[in-house]
Amino acid sequence: MDNLLDCALTRWQPGLGDPHPMGWITVAAYAAAALAAWRAGGRGIGMGRERVFWRLTAVLLAFLAVNKQLDLQSFMTATGRCVAQAEGWYDQRRAVQRTVILALMATAVAVWAGLVMLLRGALARVGLALTGLVFVFAFVLIRAVGFHHMDSLIDMEVMSVRMNWALELTGPALIILAALLTRRRGEAWGRDRLARRLHPD
Repeated sequence: MDNLLDCALTRWQPGLGDPHPMGWITVAAYAAAALAAWRAGGRGIGMGRERVFWRLTAVLLAFLAVNKQLDLQSFMTATGRCVAQAEGWYDQRRAVQRTVILALMATAVAVWAGLVMLLRGALARVGLALTGLVFVFAFVLIRAVGFHHMDSLIDMEVMSVRMNWALELTGPALIILAALLTRRRGEAWGRDRLARRLHPD
């Protein structure tokens, strides 16, 4: 285990993963989305499952905000390469990578489908947030693939905007918008409920 850790640390060093301004803007976007989702979980008009969804979304986004600079996926990749070398299947690593990527994709689809089923009665309220999560998961998966094949695709620029910026920031932006709409509905619902109590028919 110590040898494996030493090997991984020779390929990955703790530090800021993206110290550039856009890196910090992305961290701020994830953090803002996490805060908005957490607050939506406390003010939503839905049932308990909807509030749990918002709180879990907030935790996920907070982790991604921290991970943006810790770059833990690079540490995991380095560890995987060290394991492959230690166990003698480094030359066959491409097949293993494809299997892992397919497993991640299947897991993401299963989680998304499960959320849709679990929240089917609240899709009108959380559908936009679910769409945002699709973008978040898509970016994570593309980055996982991009270690080997897709860096050139996500590094493309369209009108001076890098595609990875647009893809990564779209998810948090949609979640922030959905959370704000949920809070607004919750506040309106609260006012209506108070009015009915004060002025019952």
